[in-house]
Amino acid sequence: MFNSLSSLLSLSAGFPRRTLMAGALASLACAGLAQAQTAYPSRPIVMVVPQAAGGTNDIVGRVVSQKLGEVLGGSVVVENRPGAGGNIGTQVVAKANKDGYSLLMTISSSQAINPALYKNPGFDPVKDFRPVSLIGSVPNVLLVHPSFPAKNVAELLALAKAKPDHYQYASAGNGTLNHLLGEMLNNMGGVSLQHVPYRGVAPALNDVLGGQLPMLFASLPSSLANIKAGKLRALAVSGATRSPVLPDVPTLAESVPGYNGTLWIGLFAPAGIPPEVFARLQDGMAKALASKDLRATLEKQGVELAGTPDKPVTPNQFAALLNEDIAKWARIVKSSGAAVD
Repeated sequence: MFNSLSSLLSLSAGFPRRTLMAGALASLACAGLAQAQTAYPSRPIVMVVPQAAGGTNDIVGRVVSQKLGEVLGGSVVVENRPGAGGNIGTQVVAKANKDGYSLLMTISSSQAINPALYKNPGFDPVKDFRPVSLIGSVPNVLLVHPSFPAKNVAELLALAKAKPDHYQYASAGNGTLNHLLGEMLNNMGGVSLQHVPYRGVAPALNDVLGGQLPMLFASLPSSLANIKAGKLRALAVSGATRSPVLPDVPTLAESVPGYNGTLWIGLFAPAGIPPEVFARLQDGMAKALASKDLRATLEKQGVELAGTPDKPVTPNQFAALLNEDIAKWARIVKSSGAAVD
């Protein structure tokens, strides 16, 4: 640094001293700014998960945060900020400093459904955020208690049509993805399953495990252990294709053509983040998602990773997916009549 200043001074014989010193200080300021920019991250990055610990997004967030920290040469700390269907944690990041030290690891139900479900979610899913990386998708599973007579979707639909409004399904709450998946099944399957909302997926799952209610939709990572233990029977997955983790379980679309409802998980930064910091994050996520150990860990949890190690989904492609889902779920929310003040 001092050598650079000396060199600058030696080239200034014909310049006034005040002009010379101003130029030298400006050069040093630029050098300091460049150094600060390349030092990112210089302190822990907070990755906000707007859902409770133990859920799908939390599971994925903790795996990804550890690998991202390794790639960036820093620390990425998960902070759970649940509440209002994900709105509370999402608002926190929307209002955070635009410096790259507050990030949002979220799911499509919060980012794409809540704007249609809540009169005032407290954030704009497009204007307030910049998509960094689409991690992957997670199918939900239509689960029934082992005592339930239907062994497949066709039998379930037959039972529901024979006794309209008789059978109930649990959900994590009014307007949640597993509620709306049930509404999609009602609309597309021509049945009238009755919705019973709970405050979170855990109590809903517990009541189906206990036989108080016959069925629910739940994400694959949160239900896989119970499926493998035989405590719940998987009738179908909600995605367009069968899950590699449950290859013998059909898709709902095999019985209800056109049915498709998956949960995607992705990383966002607040809008206005410096371009060089955004580029560092994007590159870091691409490298993290290319690592074999991270991919193996997430795939075992039932996460269907987006893109490939050599060709990850771009931020622009992720933004397009977000906009498509906002429009799609707005139509479904409207048809279901679901609303939260």
